[in-house]
Amino acid sequence: MEVVVSPEYQVVIPKEVRKQIDLKDGQRFQIIAKEGIISLIPDHDIKYFRGFLKGMDNKGIREEEERLWY
Repeated sequence: MEVVVSPEYQVVIPKEVRKQIDLKDGQRFQIIAKEGIISLIPDHDIKYFRGFLKGMDNKGIREEEERLWY
């Protein structure tokens, strides 16, 4: 899809994309610009992420904790 930047530097997000990501009026985004690429990352309430790592295998991710007994 192609969009055009307006003279006020605004961009309209196409309807198909809005539907795909369930975009709502007033949605906030984080914007990241790197090496000529612009990414818009939707902000979500922290409750949105509850349980998204459920069932993830975490073996090998963390170092084993060394316990010191005195």
